[in-house]
Amino acid sequence: MAHVEGTTVRVHYRGTLEDGSEFDTSRGRDPLEFTIGSGQVIPGFESAVADMAVGDNTTITLDAENAYGGYHEEAVQVVPVTAFTDDPYEGAVVQLLGPNGERLAATITAIEGDDVTLDFNHPLAGKELTFEIELIEVVAEEA
Repeated sequence: MAHVEGTTVRVHYRGTLEDGSEFDTSRGRDPLEFTIGSGQVIPGFESAVADMAVGDNTTITLDAENAYGGYHEEAVQVVPVTAFTDDPYEGAVVQLLGPNGERLAATITAIEGDDVTLDFNHPLAGKELTFEIELIEVVAEEA
């Protein structure tokens, strides 16, 4: 059954990387609820759910372009350590304001001397992702 744009659904899912390590799951908490066509989830995930019936289970593997996009080297910037009010550390996710006042997240990937490397790519950018998905419920079907 294909669910049309505007249909709200609830799913359980488990996401893994190519090496089998889990990066996210809804098991043990409430199912993920989203509306098809709203852009709330990555495109490949949404497409898979749109073709499922309640109670169906499926496993999909998405290349980077159908998940969080490719990894872009130009999204990595080096800034002076003096740009931080607190001591930066590798692995920290920092929130910055973009040129138009939008909030941007970056991960500190290196600190070398007075330089701090910020990576503005999504942490899953450039990665192939596998999802095990179960459609739990159709909350509201668009007419």
